[in-house]
Amino acid sequence: MTAQPATSIDPGARELVSGLAARARAAARELALLPRGRKDEALRAMADALVAATDRIVEANTIDVERESAAGTRANLLDRLTLTEARVAAAAQGLRDVAGLPDPVGDVVRGSTTPTGLQVRQVRVPMGVVGMIYEARPNVTVDAAGLALKSGNAAILRGGSAAEHTNRVLVEILRETLRTLGLNPDAVQLLDAPGHDAVRALMTARGEVDLLIPRGGAGLIQTVVTESTVPTIETGVGNCHVYVDAGADLEMAERITLNSKTHRTSVCNSAESLLVHEAVADQALPRILRSLGQEGVVIHADPALKDVTEQAGARWVEATDEDWAVEYLSLDMAVRVVPSLEEAIEHVRRWSSGHTDAIVTDDRSAARRFVDEVDSAAVMVNASTRFTDGAELGFGAEIGISTQKLHARGPMALEELTSTKWVVEGDGQVRV
Repeated sequence: MTAQPATSIDPGARELVSGLAARARAAARELALLPRGRKDEALRAMADALVAATDRIVEANTIDVERESAAGTRANLLDRLTLTEARVAAAAQGLRDVAGLPDPVGDVVRGSTTPTGLQVRQVRVPMGVVGMIYEARPNVTVDAAGLALKSGNAAILRGGSAAEHTNRVLVEILRETLRTLGLNPDAVQLLDAPGHDAVRALMTARGEVDLLIPRGGAGLIQTVVTESTVPTIETGVGNCHVYVDAGADLEMAERITLNSKTHRTSVCNSAESLLVHEAVADQALPRILRSLGQEGVVIHADPALKDVTEQAGARWVEATDEDWAVEYLSLDMAVRVVPSLEEAIEHVRRWSSGHTDAIVTDDRSAARRFVDEVDSAAVMVNASTRFTDGAELGFGAEIGISTQKLHARGPMALEELTSTKWVVEGDGQVRV
């Protein structure tokens, strides 16, 4: 998306977004007062409605997938776009899981009594109107709508054009469910207008939209972060690492590396780089590279690893600096042997996107150093990078994974969609 002055935005697009935002704000005021029971009832009903409409959803999704496939869209992006019966069921289960979580609205973050007798509380409140701009990931439509509703927010969703038929059907189902329950359907709205002007109008709707969250590739995220006037939470790309330490259990290292890389390559918590301590490289690399090669992973490494890679049955290509920085989202992995834990940490500090990095080791002191010195949103010890996920960490679903350090970091769910306000109660005190 090419940057253009906000004043060049088509007036019709501005009017469209303003209308959506006004209706969303009205819905948000109602949601903010809704008791947990009603919100959970709505989430469970939305889940049931999605399952009941599985055939309709998959039919719409097939139109999108076939069109994108014919256009030459890469396999990893098609995987993100595709909804199967199982994936619809998983999205519905995510809504049920969110319904089972505590409601953050009204939680007291902290409280005290001042020397003057004032009762002071900081309580969680909804953000208000939350906008989402995302690419061809229709599961985000469901996750964002559910998390926004539970946290008392109204959602304006702008999905990628590649998923237009799927998103349209999903939002129709969610809105109809709310309407049937007597709730305001404008709690979930789709910004369904072609062209970039509608997106830019959403990005610059400051005062109408309270929070904007981008989710997608690096280009989309940077465009939203740099050009928005609406407050934004930056989600990040996933250049994730697995480091096999000198004290690693090699069977565990093989299992974790394989899962981190190949379980699902198209997602941001898939590992893109493997670092191996030189003390165990001769034993670790043949077995790990053999497993990766059997899954079709192409190894990007320096020439010193060419022979061991090819002997393990994997394809080798020479690595450049670009390989250490890239988010492949494919069956490719950069591999390097490092002389020490310090060098591994330094490599991660230089090249990691700050998303998720993992160490495999039985050495507690090495694990502690890695955790303390690697500044990423999630640091794994003896576990796959694939666990950086809202559902896996017990949040029911996620609205994105933040790699920034303000307000929210890591998988974002209910609490990250709230702000706070101070409630002060007295019995007539005045300041002197």
